[in-house]
Amino acid sequence: MATLQFKTTINCASCVRAITPTLNGEPAIETWQVDTASPDKLLTVHTTLGAPQVAALVQEAGFEAQAV
Repeated sequence: MATLQFKTTINCASCVRAITPTLNGEPAIETWQVDTASPDKLLTVHTTLGAPQVAALVQEAGFEAQAV
């Protein structure tokens, strides 16, 4: 299980609610959280997926994600 971090455009509670079904629906993601108070809106994901797969999930949900 790896811990990955991404700069995102997930910037409010409404955005977190919008992406929750996508990230919770992926069995390879154990846990995740978004620090909307951070300037980079950091998404931290504990997963067996690689960074490109997680970024693709975030993009499918309508947000941008860049691995850090």
